[in-house]
Amino acid sequence: MAKKIIKDLLQDALDVSIQQVSGQDATFLYAESPSSPMHVATLTIVEGSIEFNDFKEIVASKLHLIPKFRKRLLNVPLNLDYPYWVDDPNFDIDLHINRLKLPDPSNWKTLREMTSAIFSSPLDLRRPLWSISFIEGLDEVSQVPKGSIAIVSKIHHVMIDGSSGVGIMGILFDKNKEDKNKKPAPTRPYEPEPLPDGISLLLKSSYGFFKNPLKVPKLIGETAFSLLKGKMKSQLNSKKSIHKNSFSTPKTIFNESVSPRRTWGTAILAFDRINTLRKIMDVSVNDLILAICAGGIRKYLEEKEKLPVQPLVANVPISIRVKGDKQKMDNQISNMLVKIATHIKDPIKRLEYIQEQTNMGKSRHKAVGAKALSKMADAVPFGLANLAAGLYTRYNIKEFHRPPFNVTITNVPGPQNPLYLKGHKIVGIFGLTPVLDGFGLIIAAFSYNGIVSITTTSDAKTMPDADKFSRYIRESANELEKIILTKGKQKNTTKIEKKKSMAFFSAFKKFLNEHEKLREQAIGQYDFQLDLNKNEANYQLEILKDAVAIRKKKTVKPLVKIEIEDTTLFNLYKKKLLLEEVLIQERIKLTGTKKNTEKLTQLLSKFLEN
Repeated sequence: MAKKIIKDLLQDALDVSIQQVSGQDATFLYAESPSSPMHVATLTIVEGSIEFNDFKEIVASKLHLIPKFRKRLLNVPLNLDYPYWVDDPNFDIDLHINRLKLPDPSNWKTLREMTSAIFSSPLDLRRPLWSISFIEGLDEVSQVPKGSIAIVSKIHHVMIDGSSGVGIMGILFDKNKEDKNKKPAPTRPYEPEPLPDGISLLLKSSYGFFKNPLKVPKLIGETAFSLLKGKMKSQLNSKKSIHKNSFSTPKTIFNESVSPRRTWGTAILAFDRINTLRKIMDVSVNDLILAICAGGIRKYLEEKEKLPVQPLVANVPISIRVKGDKQKMDNQISNMLVKIATHIKDPIKRLEYIQEQTNMGKSRHKAVGAKALSKMADAVPFGLANLAAGLYTRYNIKEFHRPPFNVTITNVPGPQNPLYLKGHKIVGIFGLTPVLDGFGLIIAAFSYNGIVSITTTSDAKTMPDADKFSRYIRESANELEKIILTKGKQKNTTKIEKKKSMAFFSAFKKFLNEHEKLREQAIGQYDFQLDLNKNEANYQLEILKDAVAIRKKKTVKPLVKIEIEDTTLFNLYKKKLLLEEVLIQERIKLTGTKKNTEKLTQLLSKFLEN
């Protein structure tokens, strides 16, 4: 009898169907507090009315495609290890889908208030960590037909990140309007595995430890090595002065304790508008989103006379998913810290500064390695991390140090074609995200079907006027658009003149890509200021370990600034002039440290001799 019990316990311990929460996923679990439930949510607006029972039938028919929707967390005794995902033997879909009616006046303001109330309440950690509120009667919401519905979906962050959330949308919604009359597939039988007992979980955790006893020190060692390697590369990329106190983050009104009630607002922009500005400025969509948000933040804080002299720092999550991994329900994200230039009044200069910062951030991020960063959570034992999270909130430790960042700004690309629910078009999707003590503002940009929604989530104490802040986001976008479009019209005046210098840059880039050792010796950013008769143009040369990039933009803090006439640079390339005589005649001006200017001079000499 005893042998059979031991055998059964060992079989439970070796059962691979019981999956443990990863260290990164667990960070969202032990960050949970009464004032900070750690779930994400989406408000989805569906055009036209749908029967509640039809909707519930659709969700039930697809539960087998989302296994964690019928799993709950089971803690290891004494919280000695991360918890495990196990089948919930008491799963009941009626405990997860609620039917509500939007009260009068059934307009956008009332819908936003109801969504805030739903989002403010925590999920029950004893059940599968999701809920859906089916809201009927959107009778007075502008640009939406009377009687339309809204769906508020809440899923705990321990289960998903933004990209896997998009994957769930692809499961629940249809891609074709013609599926209106398509009957949902029959709900598959659910046969849950029995709950493992506490001893089995302890044995399973012990087995994992004995199987790989060096897991924690190994992860710590690998992470430390990656960070050290990244730091060394970063120091090669730029002057030391750039990195000294490079993230001296100011403290703002966004970095205080949060209250339990959530506030949110959203600004809606056309993706085509953003894409047009991207092309004119030769920046990324993400750079533009950051610049638009920075403009809104600057105006909001300036109005309250709370704008710091130092630029605010944004935490920018980066997906590290491989292709085809979108539907895997877990967190696969790393983070990049970016100064968002709130200290700069001019919108164009603010955008250029942000692009400079994101390029530097990408270089540092690449040097460290996203996978190494994501492993950091796994290098911290669960009990220690859980204790640290509790102490941080209980003793208000945030008051004794500057925040690592001020605001989180995330940009998640969603489906670019319309989605449908039983033939009814999805007209809008808005993402709500968790805030916690010390980090009371998060902005989520989500693109869907040619529209970008920029949704701000905060709390009633930090930002009671979230709708006003969203208006400032829209005004920031309009201001930036007006200036960039004017700038775009003026660019035509230098198109013919700049073509001469492009021959030099194309050949120089090719030369650097072909000579690895020379490239590694010159890692960093360089600014070429070209004199084009009555105009000037700046080109940034960025040399990385594995690549070379040339952009038409001004570099904020280059290793070397090169001032030269466009025709002189072209004649150097064509060997009509010698570099030595141009230097003697001071027809080229180099600004930088002696070491860096000599290094660049040698590099140019080797290129021109080639």
